[in-house]
Amino acid sequence: MKLLVKIIASKLDYTPRKVPDEREILETDSHLFSVIPRQFLPGIKSPCWYKEYNASSSKPYRRNLYRLHSRKFRAVCDHLRVNFRQRLHYQNGKTFRLRCLPFFYIIGQPKCGTTDLYHRLLLHPEVKFNTLKEPHWWTRKRFGPLLVESQKRVPLEDYLDLFDLAAHNIQEVIRGHSSGDQRALQFITGEASASTMWDNRVLHSLHKDKDESEPPFLAQDFIHTVQPDAKIIIILRDPVERLYSDYLYFQRGNKSTEDFHQRVVESVQLFQSCLLENSLRTCVYNASLVESMPLRFGLGMYVAYLLDWLTVFHKEQILVIRLEDYAANLNGTLKKVFDFLDLDPLSEQQMATLINMPTSNSRRKEDVTLGPMLPATRNLLREFHQPFNHKLASVLDNKAFLWSNA
Repeated sequence: MKLLVKIIASKLDYTPRKVPDEREILETDSHLFSVIPRQFLPGIKSPCWYKEYNASSSKPYRRNLYRLHSRKFRAVCDHLRVNFRQRLHYQNGKTFRLRCLPFFYIIGQPKCGTTDLYHRLLLHPEVKFNTLKEPHWWTRKRFGPLLVESQKRVPLEDYLDLFDLAAHNIQEVIRGHSSGDQRALQFITGEASASTMWDNRVLHSLHKDKDESEPPFLAQDFIHTVQPDAKIIIILRDPVERLYSDYLYFQRGNKSTEDFHQRVVESVQLFQSCLLENSLRTCVYNASLVESMPLRFGLGMYVAYLLDWLTVFHKEQILVIRLEDYAANLNGTLKKVFDFLDLDPLSEQQMATLINMPTSNSRRKEDVTLGPMLPATRNLLREFHQPFNHKLASVLDNKAFLWSNA
C-alpha cells in the first residue's frame, strides 16, 4: 500500500486538463445550444428566456418522460397545466413561453447529504425547486440507450419542464398579475443530481474516436457553455465513511463487514493495476474500470473531480462544504449556503422549521445493525485516500478536508 500511495501522490501533481474550445463543444450538441440562448432576460435572478411555443400543441407535459416515472412530478404537471395558456406571452403574432434553467446545481457527492440539503432548501420561500431531486440529465438521461439500452433519451425540453414552477411564478410578475409582488423575480430553482460531479462515462465513450485516454468533454463543459454564471454546491464527507455508506445503501443481497473488506481489497488492486500504466485522470474516468469494480470506489477521489470543475468555473462560483460540519452546525452551514445563493435570511421561526426537519435519507435500521466496518478495512482506506485528501485540503486551503480526526 505504501508504494501505491507514493505513486498516487506523484501522479496527483499533473497539469490541469485542456478545456475544449467552445466551438468543439457547440458542435457536439447543436440542438442544446439552439434552444438555450447566450443571453438571459435582464432583471430576473434565474437564468430565464422566452422560447417560441407552438400554440397548436395540446396537453403540455403529456409526453414528458420524467412525468411517466414520477408520481410527484405528474401531480405538478397537472397543476401547471391549469391556466397554462394564460401564462404564455404573445408578441408580434407569435406565442412564447418562459423557460428557465437551474440557478444552482448540487452536484455531489452521493451519500454525502445532498438529499438532506435539497429538502431543507425547499423550505426557503425564494427557492422553487422541481419535484425531482435528481434528473441526472447532464450525465445520463440525455444519452438514453447509450448508457442503458432500454432507456429512452430524455429531450432537453423535458428537462426544462422540471423548472416551470419557478418560470410560471416569474411570468405572473412580468405580466403584472401577482398583486405587485416583485419578489418572484428573485425566485430561483436548482437541482441536485449527485452524478453531475463525477459521471462522464457516456461522454468518454462517445468520443473515443479522438484517441484520447482521458475524456475530451465533461458535463461541466456543457453546463458552463450555456450558463457560465451558474452556482455550484458540493457536499463531501470522509471518503472512507462515504464508501461504506454507499455499499450499505446500494448493495443488494447479503451484506457483511467481511464482504465489504474483500470488495475494498479488490477495488484497490484494480485501481493500482490501472495506475501502473496510465495517468491518474485516465483511471478516475475509465468507464470500464469503474464498471468492473465491486464498489463505487472512485467517487471518493474528490480532488480529481474538483480540479476539473475548477478548469471552467471560478472558485467563487463553487461552494464546498463538509457533511461533518453540516451535521455539527446545521444552522451555520445553511446560512453559508443562503449567503452563497444570495438568498434573504430567514426569520428565527423559519430557521427553526428547517433545523427541526427530520434527517433525509439516513441509514436504514438493518444497515445500522451491521455495525462499523472492520478496523483493517478502515486503515486500508484511510491510507489509500491520504494523498487525495492532502491535495484537496491544499486546493481548498482548509485542513479540515484531511479528515485526520475522523
